[in-house]
Amino acid sequence: MTPTLLLVAHGSRDPRFGATARRVRHAVSEAMPGVDVRLAYLDLDVPLVGDALDDVDGDCVVVPLLFAAGYHHKVDLPAIIEEHSRPRRRVVQADVIGTFPLAQALADRLIEAGLDVRSERAGILLTAVGSSDPSADRHVRRRAIELSMLVHRPVEVVFATKLGARDHRLRAAVRRLRAAGAERIAVSPYFLSAGLLTERVESALDEHAPASLVAGPLGAHPDVVDAVCHHYWVAASTDHVASQDSVSAATFVARA
Repeated sequence: MTPTLLLVAHGSRDPRFGATARRVRHAVSEAMPGVDVRLAYLDLDVPLVGDALDDVDGDCVVVPLLFAAGYHHKVDLPAIIEEHSRPRRRVVQADVIGTFPLAQALADRLIEAGLDVRSERAGILLTAVGSSDPSADRHVRRRAIELSMLVHRPVEVVFATKLGARDHRLRAAVRRLRAAGAERIAVSPYFLSAGLLTERVESALDEHAPASLVAGPLGAHPDVVDAVCHHYWVAASTDHVASQDSVSAATFVARA
């Protein structure tokens, strides 16, 4: 029997987050016919991960809708899975979706927002959540390098959770982009959804870089869907929770 796919998002009090997560779930379900695709949250939204796991009868692959492998991926989620484990059922935690190539998705969102990557002298602020885990923040900085190489524009990273009262990190990032020749600032949110954190950055930019171009979050971009599909099949096949005669991964392979 094909294992259930449980998407796990962080959760938010902002209703836009839940709406975006549900769009991602729907897009993944469309891309993986025959797989039971469900959605749960670590906090602030329902169903919570533990409750969702209790509702799954058979094997399950958990794919975190997270962009960096920080505390939630390494500590929080494994503890919840362990707490809700039961005999004769295997639950496999896959990699976070951020380990899949997503620089093109970020570039696509910038282009959709109106950035002319061929001629416009723009500097890009890649905004992300930020983590207490240094390796998670290093991942975001690597993604910034990938985006810079793809669009041939300077890219600076700003962590929304680390903006101080006077936003000195943001001001410094904008100054560096200007010094590199940027005539316009473009914001590339490395977020699943718009919300309070993306608005925090945008509000600060209103003061330090007015008229900045702001791209949309990644949401249900096809590359995000492909990331989920890829991690599901890798986790399922690695732990042998999917039978050979179950739903094929051909849908993902055809799109990759």
